[in-house]
Amino acid sequence: MTDIKALHDSTRTLVMGVLNITEDSFSDGGLWLDPDKARAHGADMMDDGADIIDIGAESTRPGAKRVSEYDEMARVTGAVKALIAHPGAMLSIDTTRASVAAAALDEGAQIINDVSGGRLDGNLPHVVADHDCLYIVQHWRGWLAGSHDGAAPDADTSHYAHGVLADVRDELMRQVDDVIAAGVDPERIIIDPGLGFSKPGIQHNLPLLAGLDAFKATGYPVLIGQSRKRFIGAMLAEAGITEPTMADKDDVTAALSALCAEHGAWAVRVHDVRRSVAAVKAGELWKQYAQSN
Repeated sequence: MTDIKALHDSTRTLVMGVLNITEDSFSDGGLWLDPDKARAHGADMMDDGADIIDIGAESTRPGAKRVSEYDEMARVTGAVKALIAHPGAMLSIDTTRASVAAAALDEGAQIINDVSGGRLDGNLPHVVADHDCLYIVQHWRGWLAGSHDGAAPDADTSHYAHGVLADVRDELMRQVDDVIAAGVDPERIIIDPGLGFSKPGIQHNLPLLAGLDAFKATGYPVLIGQSRKRFIGAMLAEAGITEPTMADKDDVTAALSALCAEHGAWAVRVHDVRRSVAAVKAGELWKQYAQSN
């Protein structure tokens, strides 16, 4: 039986492994679409030290088209059924649909990771309120193509009038207020500044990472999802690595994981679990010695 409160209140930085059951995710689309491959990859990440597996069946990359509700639900519930029996399995569901969230929670998932932060489906916070689970509320100004009567995502969502850190924090807190008003227990909420979502460049993302303490100061645990994002490629380009490999991007992801752990992030969401597990342990050790001096 999962102790949801203990999970929410974790005093060490957790590692969340990404399991994309999609055709078109930006870094590994199509690799784990086959149910057997998805189950094996999820199990491998848990064996590599992932505390949580985040299962997503709909890509949220720029320009992605919506997956049908039927397909998303079938993929997600199939993966939950396959992985929930793994010893110690902690499963998060990356969805913006209330129906998918409800079905996955009924199958044993413990976390809902809503990249829209309650904006795309107003029923989703109510589903969370009716279950003993955690709810990750992410900042995002845009939406998937087709979400609003076929409308394309707003192309001008990366202007932050008061600075990206202040605007993202304030907008995210308004999202949190809204989901609490819908009945979600504040002690079940995790916040995520949404790196890469309406934040295309280094100048949009590094202030959020450097300002992690500002998000922690809200009193909510903070999830950071930096893995393989476009701004990491831009960081490598700034360092003179103009054609980075996936390994290069995973190395930078792991370095950021260590820094996030040193600054007390609740969890980091990554594709390469093994690298970030080691990095988080190093960051935790750094924090331990810094606090003792």
